[in-house]
Amino acid sequence: MSKDPDVSTLHMQGSNHDPSIEKIQQLLKTKDDTSRFVGLALLKSVLDNSPELQNEKDVIVSLWNSIPPKFLDRLLRSGSQPGSEQENARDMLDLAVAVIHTFAVLLPDDARQDTRLVGRIPRLAKAVLHSSKETAQVIIETLLTLVTVPGGAKVFADLEVDDWTPLVEIAPENSHVLTIFIWAWEKGTSDLKDQTTKDEMRDKIDKAIQSFVSSFIGTDATSLLEFISHVLRNLDEDLIPRSPKWLGSLTKLIRNLSTNRPTPASRSAYTNCAGALLLLYPESTPQMLFLDEENSEKPFSYLFINLILVDLRATLPSLLEKLNDPEYPRISQRLASALDILTAFIGQLIAWMEELDSDNADTKSTDLWLKMPPDLVLKLSKSIAETLSVTMEYLRDRWDASVAGAQGLHPEARTGNAHTASGSHKTLAWDAKDDGAATDAFVLSAIRALALWLRDDDGDALRKEGAGLMDMFMELYQNSTSSSPPGGAVDGLDFRLPILAALEGVLRTTNGIEAFNAHEGWRILSADMLGILTRSSAPASLPQAEVIRGTRVALVLQIVVESETSTPEDWMGVVTAVAAYDVPVDKGGHAAKDGEALLDFQANALQLATSLLVNANPGARRRYVHSAAAVQGIARQLADRAGMNSVTAREMEDVIAALAT
Repeated sequence: MSKDPDVSTLHMQGSNHDPSIEKIQQLLKTKDDTSRFVGLALLKSVLDNSPELQNEKDVIVSLWNSIPPKFLDRLLRSGSQPGSEQENARDMLDLAVAVIHTFAVLLPDDARQDTRLVGRIPRLAKAVLHSSKETAQVIIETLLTLVTVPGGAKVFADLEVDDWTPLVEIAPENSHVLTIFIWAWEKGTSDLKDQTTKDEMRDKIDKAIQSFVSSFIGTDATSLLEFISHVLRNLDEDLIPRSPKWLGSLTKLIRNLSTNRPTPASRSAYTNCAGALLLLYPESTPQMLFLDEENSEKPFSYLFINLILVDLRATLPSLLEKLNDPEYPRISQRLASALDILTAFIGQLIAWMEELDSDNADTKSTDLWLKMPPDLVLKLSKSIAETLSVTMEYLRDRWDASVAGAQGLHPEARTGNAHTASGSHKTLAWDAKDDGAATDAFVLSAIRALALWLRDDDGDALRKEGAGLMDMFMELYQNSTSSSPPGGAVDGLDFRLPILAALEGVLRTTNGIEAFNAHEGWRILSADMLGILTRSSAPASLPQAEVIRGTRVALVLQIVVESETSTPEDWMGVVTAVAAYDVPVDKGGHAAKDGEALLDFQANALQLATSLLVNANPGARRRYVHSAAAVQGIARQLADRAGMNSVTAREMEDVIAALAT
């Protein structure tokens, strides 16, 4: 805390002001609250009417240090009590709020972080409830200034839910309230270390969002939806509410907003919020969001997805030219959310159609939450396919602009200089000045949506188009692998699983196989699979996400092997590597935790090696006879571990039999 100001110096500096600063300080230092109140009123008047004084930071700091913090708290408290209707109590509150606001604006940054200022946040938050509309607005502006200071954000975040409630209740009329909570929850929680404090903060945030949703019922809730989508995307993972009770009410707000002539702002709000909810709560959100009413001529899910598809088709053709516009991040986020919604709906649509086709006699039409007539399903499927085709066109153009220069151009050609009369310069690629295609979340969302459709839809047209993106798929796959240490998290976006899902569909076409071979797909994917296999010798250190990816890689490579009439010689390295695999010891005599997934991966790797051997020419099989014997030995170990009559055991018996012939 600063020492007492030099009164003589302050008097000289303030000699042009009436009354003098020295006189004001004397009043503020007295023990009499009435004199202090007079001094505070004079100080407010002087600061408001003396622009030159506002720039004298040392004087401002000294004046602020002259005001007793407890006196300010008493003024805030006296006007914040229920029934404090008397005029003087309101005057006390208004003056205290006005003075704190003035100093929050005028104090230098280092002084703002002092507890003399940020320590007033709790009383300010409570004062909103019984203050006038004008004073409430000043309180909001003051809090918004204070939470931008790290210490202020923490003080506000540490308040109890009941202390937040007055602000939550006026949030529908004051959008800045939402900004206060964004700053507090994102910046004021960064120093939470132990899990207990994180759990407590998560519970507070959960309850606060429930209160926000209740406050916004009856409004269009545009600002609330944007607020929640922003918070859910930026909060620490440990602070995001789990299985929240407000999901149902929030999805109703999304449904209402999307069906009531949405404006561009409201379209962005419901799209971003729905996308965030579907990513974070994939088990519960889809049925709440896409639920259709019985006997509806145009089910909500049909109308909602059409809105999403129309937005994508209308925006994508002109998106490339906006890469370096200030509005690109906002547009990109909306479209990424739209694609996340589409991905979730495609997944639900596939499950719904499988349920309809199933032989389960217990399934009734009333049990199916997606109630859409067959003709609308066909229309929507056609519209989805058209939209995904437009999406692939954009991805092709974006990748060419960002990286490739031109489709099919060899990577080595990208680094060459063009030598002209004006000098040497790069000529091939251009992209966003900040983030390239490989770091754009929109590209990941687009590939996720494409992958699901390409894998599960039997139409070849889009799969052939997808083959045209093979160079992008392979390079993004390599980038994700190289940015991740063995067994560690990817430093950035991880494209690998979506790309593998897309390949499961694309490789069903001749174009896909040709493109895969042309862009070294076998080398890239087999190296990743074999790396996972090697690390799986110590399963305790291998994340299950890697095991799952290894299984998907093995399945993709199996599709490629089955497309060949004979195994190429350079693919036989996979056989050698699999044959040298050291099966980890199962100390418990059975599969440990996550052991089933690991067993599936190991079995798929052996099946791939077996297919390569069986498909090889006779000469190659003779050269790899010892490897074949080693693969059989590994298969016996896995069969024993899996247990009799299990699916894996039967698959390993098939491997042993195939290699015995």
